[in-house]
Amino acid sequence: MSLGRIAQQCLKNQAKHTNLNAFVPSTPNPDAVLRRCQEADERRKQCKSLSSIDGHLIAIKDNICTSDQPTTCASAMLQGFISPFSATVVEKLKAAGVVIAGKTNLDEFGMGSHSINSVHGPVISSTEDRRSVGGSSGGSALAVATEQCFAALGTDTGGSVRLPAAWTGTVGFKPSYGMVSRWGVVAYANSLDTVGVIARNVEEAKQVYDIIKGHDPRDPSSLSALTHSRIEARLASRPEKQSFRIGVPKEYLLAELHPSIHTHWSTALGCLRRKGHSIHLISLPTTKAALSAYYVLAPAEASSNLAKYDGVRYGNKASIDRDQSNVLFSHTRGQNLGAEVRRRILLGSYTLSSTAIDNYFIRAQKVRRMVQDDFNRVFALPHPLLPHPATSPPSSSSIESPPTETQNEGVDIILTPTSLNLPPLLSSFQEDITDNNPTKQFQEDIYTVPASLAGLPAISVPVPVAGNNDWQHVGLQLVGQYGDDTRVLKAAGALEGVLEDLRR
Repeated sequence: MSLGRIAQQCLKNQAKHTNLNAFVPSTPNPDAVLRRCQEADERRKQCKSLSSIDGHLIAIKDNICTSDQPTTCASAMLQGFISPFSATVVEKLKAAGVVIAGKTNLDEFGMGSHSINSVHGPVISSTEDRRSVGGSSGGSALAVATEQCFAALGTDTGGSVRLPAAWTGTVGFKPSYGMVSRWGVVAYANSLDTVGVIARNVEEAKQVYDIIKGHDPRDPSSLSALTHSRIEARLASRPEKQSFRIGVPKEYLLAELHPSIHTHWSTALGCLRRKGHSIHLISLPTTKAALSAYYVLAPAEASSNLAKYDGVRYGNKASIDRDQSNVLFSHTRGQNLGAEVRRRILLGSYTLSSTAIDNYFIRAQKVRRMVQDDFNRVFALPHPLLPHPATSPPSSSSIESPPTETQNEGVDIILTPTSLNLPPLLSSFQEDITDNNPTKQFQEDIYTVPASLAGLPAISVPVPVAGNNDWQHVGLQLVGQYGDDTRVLKAAGALEGVLEDLRR
């Protein structure tokens, strides 16, 4: 099928699913979109395509700057704001011939796990069954799931690409921290934010990732070309293997895990074992403290990043006259920032205060380092940015491993659930707010946060759930060593093949 016809179908789906709120109101001109796709068709006929995704429609999360469309971060504070420049990832996509399908809805400034904290309204799975699509990149995931675009970019701070992918039946890939430029991405938590890819399958996610990865001199957190070369040399020195040593963290076997997710996790492990991969029980003891540490560190960074939105330096001013008894920007921030953003700013400001920083922020940083050390202990591949360890990684106790197999090799990849539960009804969140328990939503990040704290590559692969409606999806997450993004994608492809066999 021609790229022009594919684009026409995507645009029809956008019009058909407007009520799902995947895209923010401002969208590109359909005629311009079709014209660019037709130009890509001509290049393809002449064997002059700019890339493997030349002419495909890709949606951009609305906290990634675009110079030709507003970037609002789903906040009244930035309503109508048009960036004078595009983010590096957007520039790379356009240079590869990609056509921007529009900006997608999200939780305000990326703060949330269900895409309900938006000035544009919540993203919903369907009008009949109003369930969460995950967050904060829920609009991007839903746009891909409903075929409103070929793929989409999101940002992942603590699971914001992987959780929506799990709940919409799509693939969500978070690269290693620093592999993809953050220049032009509106910051939530600088040390955690990572631009990720949401696609229909692993191969398409890889195609987009191959375009956007690489060093960017404008981004201080971007890995240099020299560091990229050093990582590639370290990876190239290891022997090539067709099978994987797959780790299963015992701390992830939680009593709260939904039975259906546990069943599909076990089934996938069994299928992988029959395909020749070995399964090993491992321990990541600091996992239990990872979620608490994340919700200290991320709000602390957010409180600093969002301090500039005061209506004076950045952001829209309040529409009401300020009370002379209040400081200049109190009404502006109170009116233009949502409840969840205000909550996290207050939490972050407190943990950075002189009376609390030692007990909260400093301790959370220590927990973060312990999480990183846990992963380094169980992976066979040493961390490429750290000195070679003097000894091999400690043993991982094997489950049903052959007697001849050595026990001190470490694992190549870790397989876990992506989420604790199936997609909940949106009405349940109103009950949490009524019961003064808004932090109950944080628990859905428990499986995704550790990889974010350690900066590791992770991908969520969808699993079919028999007997449920189309929106009852399960995601399984694969996590690899830092810089080992290629192996994570390869393992995800293997898992995807196994799951395809289950569908037949």
